[in-house]
Order: sequence, then C-alpha cells, then structure tokens
Amino acid sequence: MPDSVTVAPATTPEQEALLSEEALAFVADLHRAFDGPLVELLAARDERQAAFDAGALPGFLPETADVRAGDWTVQPAPADLADRRVEITGPVDRKMMINALNSGANVFMACFEDATTPRWDLLLQGQVNVHDAVRRTIELTTPEGKRYTLGDETATLIVRPRGLHLREEAVQVDGTAVAGPLVDAGLFLFHNAKALLESGSGPYLYVPKLEGHREARWWAEVCRFAEDRLDLPAGSIAVSVLVETVLAAFEMDEILHELRDRPVAMNAGRWDYIFSVIKKLRTRADAVLPDRQQVTMTVPFMLRYAELLVATCHRRGAHAIGGMAAFVPSRRDEEVNRVAMAKVAEDKERDAAQGYDGSWVAHPDLVPVCKAAFDATLGDAPNQLGNLREDVSVTEEEMRDFAIPGSTITLAGVRNDVGVALRYLDSWLRGVGAVAIHNLMEDAATAEISRSQVWQWIRHGATLDDGTTVTRELVESILDEEVDAARKEAGDAPHRLDDARVLFTRVALGEEYVDFLTTAGLDLLATDDAAA
Repeated sequence: MPDSVTVAPATTPEQEALLSEEALAFVADLHRAFDGPLVELLAARDERQAAFDAGALPGFLPETADVRAGDWTVQPAPADLADRRVEITGPVDRKMMINALNSGANVFMACFEDATTPRWDLLLQGQVNVHDAVRRTIELTTPEGKRYTLGDETATLIVRPRGLHLREEAVQVDGTAVAGPLVDAGLFLFHNAKALLESGSGPYLYVPKLEGHREARWWAEVCRFAEDRLDLPAGSIAVSVLVETVLAAFEMDEILHELRDRPVAMNAGRWDYIFSVIKKLRTRADAVLPDRQQVTMTVPFMLRYAELLVATCHRRGAHAIGGMAAFVPSRRDEEVNRVAMAKVAEDKERDAAQGYDGSWVAHPDLVPVCKAAFDATLGDAPNQLGNLREDVSVTEEEMRDFAIPGSTITLAGVRNDVGVALRYLDSWLRGVGAVAIHNLMEDAATAEISRSQVWQWIRHGATLDDGTTVTRELVESILDEEVDAARKEAGDAPHRLDDARVLFTRVALGEEYVDFLTTAGLDLLATDDAAA
C-alpha cells in the first residue's frame, strides 16, 4: 500500500488487481488535492439549507449574471457522443451491463450511484465489470448455463460515480475516508482512460446531484488534475451533468461555463429533481406535492424546468438529454404493457418535440420505442443542437411555483409511497440497488421521492382527498400492512424487511428531515446482509 493508505480486502483476484499500489496512489493524490475543497462545498450546502429553512428561496444568482448573458459555447462532443438519441441506464451488475451494452441504445450509463448499493464488494466488482467492458472481454455464464457476451455493436460507455455526499469507508487516506466519487472516478480513469482513447472512444463521466456551479468547478478541477497525472489529452474527459436538483436548475448556464473547456451535456434528472424540491423547500407549505404519480413532466413546474434545460444547453452547444422512462415490461399482462408502452412513446415524443437530443430508458425493451420517437424528429441528423428554443423564457417566480391544478393526495398515493420505499429499502439492504416494483424500475432516487413525500405530508399535516389528515399514526398502520404483505410476497426468499422497516422509520417518520437515505442506511448496510 502507498503511505498512509488503507483499503478493505478485495474478495476476488480480479478485484485485487485493480487495487494496485499505483492506482491507490492516484486515488490518494485525488483525495489530498480535493477533499478539503469538498468539505467546504458540503458545508456550503448546509448553510444554504439553513437559509431555505428560514424562508429564503432559490433563484438565479445576481453575481453570475454576466455568465448567463455572455456569448460562449462548450467544446463539441466527440464522435461517439454526437448521437445520443437513446441512452439506457443501469447498475454495474455484470449481466445487466452486458444486456445494456447490447441493447441497441447509443449510450449506456453504468451507475455506481442510485442504481448500485454502496457496498464495497459490489462497487469493486463493478469496477472489474467496467474494466472488462472497456476491453470487450466481459462475459458471464449463469449457473443454469446461459452465456452472455458482447455483440459486435455496443453502446458508448459513460460511468456515473457517486454523489459528493457519500464517503467510502473501505478506502482511508491519512486516517480519513475518501469521498465515494473520487474512489469511483479515480479507479475508472486510472484503469480505463487510455484504453478508451486507444479504442476511439474516451473517458466519459455522468456527474450526479450537483447543487451549483461551484460544485461543477470542483469536478472540472478533478478532471484537469486527472488528465495531467494520467498524461491524457486536455479536455478528453467528457462530462455529462445530471440537472437533478432545484438549485442546479437555476445555475445551468454557470455549470456549463465551469465545464466549457471539455465536451459537456446536461440531463433532466426528473426523479431526483422532484426529490430535491421536497428536500430543499421542506418547510414551505406551498411546496407540498401531490401523489407521486401526478407529478409528471407535463405539470407546470416540471415543464418549465425541462424546456429551460433544452434552451440553455443548445444556446451553449451542449446536448440536452431527457429523463427516465422507468417502465419494466410485464411477462404476464399484455394489457399493462400496451398501456405503458403507449405512455412511454408519448413521453419520448414529447422530449423530441421539446428539442431534446435524446432520452433515457431503464429497460432494453424500451430502446426501440425511444429510438422511433427520436428518429421521427431527427431523421438522419445526429441531434438537434440547432433547435435553440428561443421561444423559451422562464422567470424564477415561475420556476418556484409548484402548484399543480387539480392535483390531490390520496390514501392510495400514501400507501404506494410506503410500499415502494419499504420494498426498495429491503432490496437495497440485500445489495440490489435497482429493482422492479409494480412494473417500474425503482432506484434510490424514486425511493427518495417516496419516503420524502411521506415525511412532507406528515410535517405539514396534509389532507387527503377524503378529508383524512396524514399523520404518523396513519403511516405506521399502513407500514404494518405493507410489511405483512411484503413478507407474504417474499415467501421463503431472503429478505431484510425488519431492517428496511427500521430504515424507513428513520428517513420518513423522524422529526428532523434526513438528507439522503443512502447515508442514513450505511450502518445497517454494514451489518450481516443475510435474510431476516
């Protein structure tokens, strides 16, 4: 090990090989250069939250008005990121990666964040899987004898590291746990950047959960540092930014400006955006949202955010990527599939009409649906960067108006949130960070919405459409019923429903709001993950 570096043991020779002295020295260098500034950024988040709790509102920054008014653009996309009409996302599980790369999508985002449980063995195996995918040696034979290998044509790989808030206790430098994103991005870049460039692609990152341009600047500096240390061409690390916080939505120009010396794109991270509205404005009664299913991309505040993202990106020469279609086809109910596929098609057609250059799906069966929607708009063109959406003009007052005419909170909506969050947390604690529940692919972002809505409704004494007040007691009674139902569903299969209940109670029913369920559950995740 390099001096003052300790690492938890790997579980396979392949994992051990990635924890070389040189690789860990690079991660240690990243930590020593960027951990101090990261601590300051996280403290600034807390300060801003205190201001919001005291009644302040997010808005466009007066001090960066010149950036928003300036005439500048970002670097053009590399060849294999010029056409991003279909992007598929998923965890760094070996089988899912192979299926995603073979899906026919233009881009595959391998997710170390919301779709992967942050357990060291899973994260390290994810690095092995990415390493093998880059070299096209990734394959898998199941116990049943089914073999998975890469096809001739595969999606362009982009890696999403963890958010700035997560630490990796398994990697310690100078007695301090290294930030999860530095571990994820550091190992990925050290082992794969040159191989990707030699193959005609490049080292591409999808950066999550930024809350403003100063955090984008941190990532820009990390990229420059990595390019210098690893002897990579300047600007070769392309960065796609998930605009999935209400604060980042007010700083899109500024974020692009910080990253302008490299190819950069933005994605409308719709689920985390809803979660962020609840989290950041949790003390405000006028930010109480209705049933999760009613907060669609056509409601006023989501529509304004979506269109502003396209207009901002295209003005700066950056790709704009639409949000997730999370439907998972049913193997048993063709009517469910028919209705859902029609909704997915409508969603992707709306993205294309709004000017997006592509959009996200969570399942390979949705790739043709998304592709057809964008083919109809783009034709043979790789994108629609020339669609500047000069008709879009959004004020900060409009961005902060979260009213949804005709919306309601229902008992079924409360039950859905409780049931989905409980089942997701059970899955997450067992090491599965993306799971199909009620024919939707749920990950940490959608679970965050579910548990945050429950907290928000209790905190504000929300009234259901039948006049019932949402109370802790009501939710606890529903939770009892959902735990019992989930136990019956599990049957003899392994589960951790008792621990999931503990974690749900912690993040949904506590007096104080918990910022992230992933950090709140790390102590339970570290315990034995055997079945309850």
